[in-house]
Amino acid sequence: MPSPEKAMQPIIETTGLTRRFGDLTAVDHLDLSVAQGEIFGLVGPDGAGKTTTLRLLCGLLDPTEGSARVAGYDSARQSQSVKDHIGYMAQRFGLYQDLSVQENMDFYADLFGIVGTERATLSADLLRMTRMEPFRQRQAGKLSGGMKQKLALMCTLLHHPQILFLDEPTNGVDPLSRRDFWAILYQLLKDGITILMTTAYLDEAERCNRVGLMYKGRLIRCDTPEALKRQAGVETLEGVFVNSVHAAEALEAK
Repeated sequence: MPSPEKAMQPIIETTGLTRRFGDLTAVDHLDLSVAQGEIFGLVGPDGAGKTTTLRLLCGLLDPTEGSARVAGYDSARQSQSVKDHIGYMAQRFGLYQDLSVQENMDFYADLFGIVGTERATLSADLLRMTRMEPFRQRQAGKLSGGMKQKLALMCTLLHHPQILFLDEPTNGVDPLSRRDFWAILYQLLKDGITILMTTAYLDEAERCNRVGLMYKGRLIRCDTPEALKRQAGVETLEGVFVNSVHAAEALEAK
């Protein structure tokens, strides 16, 4: 597993980050730090606040309280600068089903202002890295789930982001495609890209440098997978998560 550059300053940092929707607190005073060059996994049940956290970090939502800095910029006050340095792959990425793989990539290259030799070189490199070259003329709507995710990732990478935010990128994808997707993520880490992802799969969380467990908008545990299991005295992250949720619920009940 790739190791984060521990000597570097955090490339993502939040302080008391909070977002409320009426009476619902979706993210509750989140303090989080992600080092440059690491892959960090946010894990939690539906409604834990994972997607809202990503949207706050990407500058797509303003916080109710607290702050977040991403790539050196305030995500609320300097959201455009943040967006220039990140790639965000939502759970439902906006692929155009009637366009081919290449046409989708060309469309996003147009949006990012990537033209000429740079576009041709980058497109070829991404197709080769994802092993999507044989499918470049296939319509996106006729791709498998795993191929659609690879195409979405390629479009997200077109403008050379420093940080990738991935919201459950392998949800509903078959095991072989998940393996291929992770091979691509590890290659991106070697290239120096920082990755913050949410996942519903605890076996995937095991592959991250560090894992944050979210529950009801709060970060209840955060460490390396091995440290979390050792501290909890269990053999799996599932055991860590179950024990942590029970502890959080017991504390709430007091």
